[in-house]
Amino acid sequence: MSARAIWKGHLAIGDLGCAVALYSAVNAQERTSFHIINRDTGNRVRREYVDEDSGRPVGKDDLVKGYDTTEGQTVILEPDEIRDAVPESDKRLELSAFLDCDKIDTLYLERPYFLAPADRQSVEAYALIRSTMETQGVAAIARTVLFRRVRSVLVRPQGRGLIATTLNYDYEVRDPAESFSDISKVRIDKEMMDLARHIISTKMGEFDPGQYEDRYEAALTELVKAKIAGRKPKKLPKRKPENVTSLLDALRKSAGGKEEKSAPKRETAAATTKQKKAS
Repeated sequence: MSARAIWKGHLAIGDLGCAVALYSAVNAQERTSFHIINRDTGNRVRREYVDEDSGRPVGKDDLVKGYDTTEGQTVILEPDEIRDAVPESDKRLELSAFLDCDKIDTLYLERPYFLAPADRQSVEAYALIRSTMETQGVAAIARTVLFRRVRSVLVRPQGRGLIATTLNYDYEVRDPAESFSDISKVRIDKEMMDLARHIISTKMGEFDPGQYEDRYEAALTELVKAKIAGRKPKKLPKRKPENVTSLLDALRKSAGGKEEKSAPKRETAAATTKQKKAS
């Protein structure tokens, strides 16, 4: 079964363009999903909107969006007002700027989509755009209306196709200083740095998403299968606590060396000897 396009439009660089279709690159439907059940009856339950003050149910036609101001006032927005305020889509994905692929700040990447030719007549122009971008090692920034919102999109070549990734706006990305400003400057010992570099060099590899398992999803699947079969789910092995006395010992152990006896133990032994002499 072929994938279903979620958006169709026109990819363009100046006067060069072609019809394209956007497909979801992520399939969240493969995850285990649950229904909310009434434990007493075994029946599903449904959500219902109720008035906060009266407690009475509110019908779908009476639901509107509201915005609370800092002065405590609620501004009501009617559906047609929101619809008229949202920019109309011209179905045009204009590649307006190009940048080196290795200079993209991944912090702004939001969600990936597959961007493919929408018909046979568009294949040649699509291949020309994709091949040129691949040869130049560049990605492109474009803007269009997607899902009733003006979005910036990063378009980059991959394989025989193009990946279109929606971007977070600058105001949506938090200032890193909010999380990093309290980190104090630390002077790293040379031996510790050398050991850390050695550990990293021995673990160098290539990104292969097939090697990584969603352990949460696997655990849920096992639990459901066990319940269906009427057996107890498999117990996960408990991780043994690491008995590491210092950061340097941890680095030596990770690098395949032996950790030295810790200073506190030597001090304890010295104190015991001193006590014996005193007695």
